[in-house]
Amino acid sequence: MRTTRTITAATAAALLAVTLLAAAPAAAGSGGARHGIDWQPCPDLEPGQVVECATITVPLDYDRPRGEQIEIGLARREATNPDERLGTILMDPGGPGGSGVDYVMGGNPLTAAAAERFDIVGFDPRGVNTSTQVLCGEAALAAVEAIGIPTDQDSFGALEDANAALTADCKDRTGSLFDHVSNLETVEDMERIRRALGEGDLNYLGYSYGTIMGQQYAEAYPRHIRTMVLDGNMDHSLESVWDFMSTETAPLEENFAAFAEWCGSAPECALHGEDVESVYAGLKAAARAGELIDPYTGEPLDFYGLAGDFTFGVNFPQFWSYVALDYQAMRDGTPLSGARAYQDEIEVESLSYPAWCQDFNFAVEDYAEFAALTGKLSAEYPVVEWTPYNAFAMQCVGSGIEQTNGAAELDVHRSAPPLVFLGNLHDYATVYSWTEASSEQADGHLVTYEGYGHTIYGGPSACVNAPVDAYFIDREVPQEGLSCPNLDFPEVESLTDRRTPAGRY
Repeated sequence: MRTTRTITAATAAALLAVTLLAAAPAAAGSGGARHGIDWQPCPDLEPGQVVECATITVPLDYDRPRGEQIEIGLARREATNPDERLGTILMDPGGPGGSGVDYVMGGNPLTAAAAERFDIVGFDPRGVNTSTQVLCGEAALAAVEAIGIPTDQDSFGALEDANAALTADCKDRTGSLFDHVSNLETVEDMERIRRALGEGDLNYLGYSYGTIMGQQYAEAYPRHIRTMVLDGNMDHSLESVWDFMSTETAPLEENFAAFAEWCGSAPECALHGEDVESVYAGLKAAARAGELIDPYTGEPLDFYGLAGDFTFGVNFPQFWSYVALDYQAMRDGTPLSGARAYQDEIEVESLSYPAWCQDFNFAVEDYAEFAALTGKLSAEYPVVEWTPYNAFAMQCVGSGIEQTNGAAELDVHRSAPPLVFLGNLHDYATVYSWTEASSEQADGHLVTYEGYGHTIYGGPSACVNAPVDAYFIDREVPQEGLSCPNLDFPEVESLTDRRTPAGRY
């Protein structure tokens, strides 16, 4: 069931593109203001939805706080039991480039118990949606995407040139904001949101890339936090492109092994009784030889398309039977109708390119280095060899964007309250080892979900939700070493599921 496309270096470089201007929420001005925020009904709500929107103004450059100002968009759902209200939880859904405004307009990420006691406020990080936007031209984005993953030095050089042209295009359209969208600026924006809310210490819920916002806020403002839950963590201490690519590929290799083991024991698997790894090795060889055909489109499928469009599905046990059917069809040359079951369509957003490069910016010097890295991946992870997330390592090649938020271990002052870290054991995006590392660096309290998917709070695991709710409401720290059982199984429709498309945080 086709609902995605291949994740290339260009797509990763362009998890950014041109965002259509959303109807702007109300700016400070007339009635409805509380603590300096003028909340007004959000535009374009579904019938029966009650969500309020607003903007606040913040400095574009915090080194020049009286200089140019930009807007940060907010959306709020109020507590469902106002008489028992405790305050507000600020949230970000991830990205870089995810919209907290759209997320809260679409629903409440809190459990019913937490939603009774807290307003939930989502914010659009600078550059995104209802905040002042980073804008890039479609032609410049398309030029990067057309190159794909480099296959030789010529295509590597072409990617460098296209990224440089994209930077110039985005800067021309966006202005000074383009150089001020690192997570360090987002942390300062969060502090201004906290002050504008006027409720004292911050409660924060960050998913995926939103966790680095919380992590670095805790470093900058440890005494301004009441509670903080970070679900599916980034690891900003990664020192090399190999550290990044290796840790990203490891869970896909492990999840493929679990898929193959299931096929061996499950008669309903289309490849039951066959050596699944050998079948996949044949598909990889055909893809690299230019002989593999996408059974849904009839078009040639290269190795990166095979990895991103099909093999990525092994991360979801609910879709293992579909992956097996697709592999069988590709091997046998059988056309399939309809669309693939796994993965949502990639949404292209405007912030990812400069924000990622200012926060991480893994350097790959030339095609020889890239080939050495992919060769090392093939040796270390011989079955899958690649994950679409590795394309992020190529996103900044030739861009000229300066990394202003340098890699470092977390250093959270002891004056901070206990911080709660959540990690899915088989997470394919913000991998479990990143959550472990971040929690250890921050002296945090780690809760493990033993299942699959990407992020878990607010999903079906009462084992996760109950202690997180107790933490938000009563500041009760979860039990040390808490590990919650897997609820993701083959042929069971996912209930979680805040899952991201391949190559997205």
